[in-house]
Amino acid sequence: MHIHYLQHVPFGGPGSIENWAITHGHRLSQTRLYAADPLPALERFDLLIILGGPMRIHDDVDYPWLKAEKWFIQQVIAAGKPILGICLGAQLLADALGAEVRPQGYREIGWFPITLEPDFSDSNLGQCFPASPLVMHWHGETFSLPTGAQRIAHSAACANQGFIWQDRLVGLQFHLESTLLSTQALIDNAADELDGSQWVQSADAMLVDEARFIEINRLMQIVLAHLEAQARITDR
Repeated sequence: MHIHYLQHVPFGGPGSIENWAITHGHRLSQTRLYAADPLPALERFDLLIILGGPMRIHDDVDYPWLKAEKWFIQQVIAAGKPILGICLGAQLLADALGAEVRPQGYREIGWFPITLEPDFSDSNLGQCFPASPLVMHWHGETFSLPTGAQRIAHSAACANQGFIWQDRLVGLQFHLESTLLSTQALIDNAADELDGSQWVQSADAMLVDEARFIEINRLMQIVLAHLEAQARITDR
């Protein structure tokens, strides 16, 4: 399988996704939007992953490539290919499906539990998740649930923590791909967002337990395996 990912900032890479792809023999390519890399032809990849970033989806003036990225995501959806959107990527995916993306009013940064929705828990994918996993967050925006999508989970700070649409589009507001190194990179480059507010943890609190990263990376593998299966269905 050929996996292509869209990267918005130099410090916002694929984290544990890269190791999973290599281990499973998949090809991995990227578009560094911040470096003006070209977007690929649709026939050149089987699965699209849209990574996170500090910008808002409406910041087209400051980030002119957002317009082309939004158009590209719509083309990928129309082509029937599976997509994983993470954080900003989930917001872009929600926007492409006609949902509202707006400021949350406060940041949610650090390790906080999410609670799976009952319908998702009963699904084949949801049954592979614990009922209330502890996951990594780093966001200040939120989205409404796209029409026809199934809500994955909520947290005390955020009502919509993820969605799945027709089994092949998955949007995750939280970060299952985060590693100790990728989280340190976020801290190094966005420390000004660690404002000590109610849902924002300190850098030390985020990095204190490496076992947490191992567990969320295991959950990321489950999501990727689901989308891998969807890509095979699409190719038939």
